[in-house]
Amino acid sequence: MEEMISQIQEMVALYGVKVLAAIAILVLGRWAAKLLRRLLKKAMERSGTDATIQGFVANIVYVAMLVFVVIAALGQLGIQTTSFIAILGAAGLAIGLALQGSLSNFAAGFLMIIFRPFNVGDFIEGAGVAGTVEQIQIFNTILRTGDNKVIIVPNAKLGEDNIVNYSTKETRRVDLVVGVGYEDDLAKVKSVLSDIIAKEDRVLADPEPLVAVSELADSSVNLVVRVWVKSSDYWAVTFAMNETIKLRFDQEGISIPYPQQDVHMFEHKNAA
Repeated sequence: MEEMISQIQEMVALYGVKVLAAIAILVLGRWAAKLLRRLLKKAMERSGTDATIQGFVANIVYVAMLVFVVIAALGQLGIQTTSFIAILGAAGLAIGLALQGSLSNFAAGFLMIIFRPFNVGDFIEGAGVAGTVEQIQIFNTILRTGDNKVIIVPNAKLGEDNIVNYSTKETRRVDLVVGVGYEDDLAKVKSVLSDIIAKEDRVLADPEPLVAVSELADSSVNLVVRVWVKSSDYWAVTFAMNETIKLRFDQEGISIPYPQQDVHMFEHKNAA
């Protein structure tokens, strides 16, 4: 019994220190990885590195540091890390085949960082969703919608889909379609619309605004109004001009027709 207790004490003395050292390596290593990620982001911010690259590179460095810390902890326990790395390589191949989707997301994220179809802060549409880009992570891109919802989109889906970037260009064109009645004075309608455009300070003079008849529809004459604005003013100008057009047309006695149907009722009398 005493011999067994002695052996247990020897094993605790031999391996206990190693286990404690391995735990210390894991705890301190994880803390150091977080610190390095934070310092790296601050350094890139000071150097003016794009915010899109900052988050992506910082996350990759953090994961690489964690892998190194785990290998160091295993080495402290006496596990042969060289053979362990070989096993990890073989296991990594098998896991890679099983996680093709995740690898596709990583590759797509890497390509997006290189080719830059969008940056952090851009408003984009892709993969069936739309929102402002908040962060490009290793596997996902985080978007924030206009009503403050967070959408997490796999990078592969964005890479495989068409991406519409509304923030790349400084200006956008506002397209409005205005319908008036066939009995209205077309010259007066165009004059009123041109006056509305002239009084909207956010409309740019170049390219020149356009007011033209686009369609002779079933119940209305449709005019197209095209003006150029700064991208940041797009929705504000769209909403303001729609409201102003309705108010001015009411003042000027210009009708805005809507589809109507005439229903004729016939009384059928049975012969006596």
